[in-house]
Amino acid sequence: MGQPQKPIAAEQQILSLGRVLQSLREEDDVDVLIEIIISYLQEQFDYKLIWIALYDRLNHILFGKGGITPDKDTSFLHQRLVLSPGDLLEQVVIEQHPLGVADLRGEIRAAEWRKIAQKLNIQGAIIVPIRYKDRCLGLVLLGSERWGYLLTGEAKASLLMVLGELGAVLYQHEMHLQQKQTRRIDEPLLELLENLRSLGNLNQRLEAAIQATHKFVSPNRTNVYWFDREGRYFWCRMSNQLLKSDRNFSTQQPAGMTVQELSDFYYALTVNQIVSIGDARSSLKSHFTAKLLQRLKVRSLLAAPIIWQKNLLGFLAVESNEPRIWTDTDKNFVQGAAGLISLVAPNETTESSIKQIQEDAQLTSQIAQGIYSEYELQETLEIFAKKVLARFTATRFLLLQYDPQQNNYQFIYQSQPHNRRPLKFALDTLKELDGQLLQNSTQAVEIENLDEDLRFFNWRPLLLENGMRSLLIGKCLHGQIPPALLVIAHETHRSWTTLEKELLWAVSQQIGVIVRQWQLHTRTQHQQKISQIFEQCLWILAQPENNKIEAEKKHLERTALEKIAAILGCPLAVLLSWSPGDSSAEIIPGVTTSSQFGIFEDASISIETEALIQWALNTESYLTLKVDHLIPETRKWLNTPDKGQILVMALRTNTDHKPTGVVLLADTQERPWSEQSLNSTAILISQLAWWRRQKKINRLLESTTEELRQLNWYKHRRLEEIQRITAVSLSQIHDLGIPANELTQMRYQLLLRQLDHTANSMSGLLKLEQWQLHISWETMPITSLLKRSLERIENLVKQQKLWIGVHGLGQPIEDGDSPKSCPLPSAQSVMAIAGDIMKIELVIHELLINACNRSASGGRIDIWCRRLTEQKPTDTKRNLSQLSQDSSAKLGDGHQTSVELSITHNGAMEPLLLTELHENKPKDILASSNLDQPPGLHLLICQKLIQELGGQLNFYQLPDNRVVSRLLLPLASNDS
Repeated sequence: MGQPQKPIAAEQQILSLGRVLQSLREEDDVDVLIEIIISYLQEQFDYKLIWIALYDRLNHILFGKGGITPDKDTSFLHQRLVLSPGDLLEQVVIEQHPLGVADLRGEIRAAEWRKIAQKLNIQGAIIVPIRYKDRCLGLVLLGSERWGYLLTGEAKASLLMVLGELGAVLYQHEMHLQQKQTRRIDEPLLELLENLRSLGNLNQRLEAAIQATHKFVSPNRTNVYWFDREGRYFWCRMSNQLLKSDRNFSTQQPAGMTVQELSDFYYALTVNQIVSIGDARSSLKSHFTAKLLQRLKVRSLLAAPIIWQKNLLGFLAVESNEPRIWTDTDKNFVQGAAGLISLVAPNETTESSIKQIQEDAQLTSQIAQGIYSEYELQETLEIFAKKVLARFTATRFLLLQYDPQQNNYQFIYQSQPHNRRPLKFALDTLKELDGQLLQNSTQAVEIENLDEDLRFFNWRPLLLENGMRSLLIGKCLHGQIPPALLVIAHETHRSWTTLEKELLWAVSQQIGVIVRQWQLHTRTQHQQKISQIFEQCLWILAQPENNKIEAEKKHLERTALEKIAAILGCPLAVLLSWSPGDSSAEIIPGVTTSSQFGIFEDASISIETEALIQWALNTESYLTLKVDHLIPETRKWLNTPDKGQILVMALRTNTDHKPTGVVLLADTQERPWSEQSLNSTAILISQLAWWRRQKKINRLLESTTEELRQLNWYKHRRLEEIQRITAVSLSQIHDLGIPANELTQMRYQLLLRQLDHTANSMSGLLKLEQWQLHISWETMPITSLLKRSLERIENLVKQQKLWIGVHGLGQPIEDGDSPKSCPLPSAQSVMAIAGDIMKIELVIHELLINACNRSASGGRIDIWCRRLTEQKPTDTKRNLSQLSQDSSAKLGDGHQTSVELSITHNGAMEPLLLTELHENKPKDILASSNLDQPPGLHLLICQKLIQELGGQLNFYQLPDNRVVSRLLLPLASNDS
């Protein structure tokens, strides 16, 4: 099939093709064009059926334009054919590709043409689209009585070329027809613009716009709806049926439409989108389209927004009671008319707008001046909050600050009406999308309806619960997470203008500068406070202490704890202290300024079982916890409020050193502590730990040094005495020679026993007092003690020609009797001393040696003895042996009897040495002193040793310049 009637030469085909293409280009009439194509196809191709149809895109219909049939009946070739889904012809129209059918009589997808093919005995068929670019303009159906649909390459090329040219001519013809039929909107809009310029007020201009729109579009009604931002509803300001509508005449105006009712419609208008609802077509969602049409009681709607400076002022609506397809011309005119209204609408409020701009500029200027204000932050914000709330007619002014430790926003200032409570909660940190929204925004973010808006969703429940329905949010400081935010809230759904949003953005930026300035100021003050506390605490820890007075040490610790607690503002500071090897901790209260806390100081706290201590020991640095975490055993000695927090930290100096305590700080509420304050507190606690360790080391070294000095002095003096006795005994043995008689023999035996006693005393010295002094308990008459002491210095007295007098040994017991000068009595006095006689003897010997060395040649030394009954010294330490003896002499309750032994001489003694021996205060161990070397060192050792033996040794100078060494010794009882 498809072969030409008779073979023709190639040149003739080309010439024929050229003529038909030329005819198509020169002809304008569509019917003539169709006839040309039919004639060409009939001439060049052997087809019995030729049908040409044009396609209507809007209605999806093919219009038959003619052709040829075998029976010459062409009536059905001019019929209208509606395309159906799955139809063979629809497939060609949609795909725009040729389609061949081997036998049209049996083709199910071509119902109408199958019947025609059966009637005309048409088998093979080719359907070719008439197209231009991507638009299908019609199709050609060629049918043959032969089976199949084959076309040669040249014939197919010629056919497509002719139909392509026809498609181009048909497209130009269609465009020309549309332009001819299209109504021009430029002239009516220009005429409307001229009318608007000549009219005086806005209502007249709205009336002119409505009349022009109604005339051009020809709907049933044309209205202008105005938007009320505070009430958040639309009201009909002007209508072609109600030319003068005003808000004050409620009987004349249609009922207002709230944004809540027209939510999708409203949001489409706010983004400057024209809303078109017509015959089975809508730019809105289907469920909302029906709701909107029912609310307006229309079947078709075309609405264009009236926007000025991104603010929705209202919309221009054309309404029809019948389904209607709105053309592009209708849409363009309505949108143009709405645009003209948006240009003239602001003129109505020009004066008020200028005044408002001036007031806004004054407001921002006043806030900018607040940067240099001397007021406190709360006072400054209070002034601005009132002005901002009045400007934006809002109910709440909220200033939020991000807390990185809590990961939420805290209210640092808020202002609300007197009948509203301030907000007591914190807001979660922003979601990523909300943070980006604020970060990229150049104006405040508006939330008109908090109930429906998904932005700031994690804030919504708390804000709604507290009566807030709309928000205006501006960032005060820049950051990935905004450090500060300003929130303006209203209790009803409402919207704000672009000018207001830009104003709040500017205000929030200026308030951000103020907040930043006060943050720096507060941080500086806090750093200065910490610096002062550091200085005070270090000064306290640097104070010298009396190692013999435990109360003074605890006082310094309490003072240091008070300063440490001041950094965090804690009303309670406690030190749980112990020494290595202890099983329980001692409570040292530092500060308790709140009656809500209670400490049971006498409680026995086990180091191994107390949870707070173990938690602190198992933590390298500090540990913070809530009061709820405390176990019942801890609450037995620590009484705290229910909503409080605690910080504990072990006194740890080094990983090799065992902790010796735990510092406990407590607060009455769960306030966030800054990282800087916590780090500063940890440093001071660590410093306290090092101070305690250093003090313990110092006390240990000083005690050891003192003991070793005493031991060295004591052993040295004992060895001197042993050497003397040994030398005397050996000299006497040498003088006796070989014993020849009984008297010499007895004398010889006596000397041997004396040497044996000396050797035994050396054994006791070496055995019992190898590294520390041994305190023994003996009694000896004072006369014997003095006699032995004077014998030891006899050679020195003779060398310096000194006179020594002993007074008072034979006098009565009563005080007040004047002593008499007398030589040492030969009869033993009843007065006897109790204690370590050897050490007391060595002390008296040291005092006599010091007196002899300081006395001039031929000088005088007096020894005064008397019995005293005096009040028992509360600060005098008694040795362990004395405390265990019941033989200590007592006269009445709280009194003891002692012997006063005073040695006076006229020699010189340095005033500084007297002062150092007299003052009982700590000295600088690194500074030079007269007490670091003999004879001052020996006198200091004697003074300390006598104190340990339960006595006293003092040095002073009389008005007559005599130097006195006053020694008080316990007096033995009569039955000792």
